[in-house]
Amino acid sequence: MSAVTSEALELGDVAERLGATGYLCDPELATVTFLALKMGRPLLLEGEPGTGKTALAEAVAEALGLPLVRLQCYEGIDATQALYDWDFPRQVLHLRALEAAGGAAAAGAGGAEEAEKSLYDERFLLARPVLAALQQSPAVLLVDEVDRADDEFEAFLLEVLSTYQVTIPELGTVRAAVPPVVVLTSNRTRELHDALKRRCLYHWIDHPALEREVAIVRSRAPEVAETLTRQVVEVVQRLRADTGLVKPPGVAETLDWARALHHLGTTELDLATAAASLGALVKYREDADRVRAALDRVLAP
Repeated sequence: MSAVTSEALELGDVAERLGATGYLCDPELATVTFLALKMGRPLLLEGEPGTGKTALAEAVAEALGLPLVRLQCYEGIDATQALYDWDFPRQVLHLRALEAAGGAAAAGAGGAEEAEKSLYDERFLLARPVLAALQQSPAVLLVDEVDRADDEFEAFLLEVLSTYQVTIPELGTVRAAVPPVVVLTSNRTRELHDALKRRCLYHWIDHPALEREVAIVRSRAPEVAETLTRQVVEVVQRLRADTGLVKPPGVAETLDWARALHHLGTTELDLATAAASLGALVKYREDADRVRAALDRVLAP
């Protein structure tokens, strides 16, 4: 798909274009996504794991025909992992090549200085996700699970998202020709700082209602029998509401379970097959035990 500029988008286009990628969203999410694109503001998505936060960024990139650059956050991540590094092995090989070709050192101090400068040529630069998104602009930058990072990294992100530029001492300042579309996701394992939230437009993504989740599974896994799709979604919705799971299944797990049952040749859900395939739906032993104990009840019509 060719790239689509935000100026060319209308509000009604957003849900339609996302739907064409298989991502079905409600009017509120479509509206805040439209506003983020039109206003050039980062979009902060919070919600339980598996509710489609990361998938939205992927769908936006596909819908707009833009490259997706993903920065996966984790405890201890710092600016170096997000910005750039130098390719040390290639720099060493470059120095050896200079020595073999006549030696920068043989040319005196000036030659040594030129050799040092040549080590920091752009060809030796390893662009990490934030720098890559600025260089590739227009692009979609996904900052995934930002709540896993620490306060210092949040401050770094805030600075970059305010200017859409970074400075590399050896090369100068890199500015995005077109600011990237930025989507940040958080599972809310900790509260983000107000300064970062103020920079963003915000939306909480909840688990979808029954009919929307059925539509999502039908869209993403059309090979699954229609009767089985509805049964799977109904069971998942009951499990989320009733059994107090450590980690209630998200839409991703609903899709996994529906596909797993399809691969088992199932067209209608039954107790034995449901119990045997729970590894696609729940990922904690305690949750598996609770679900098995509840299957009779949640499978009842």
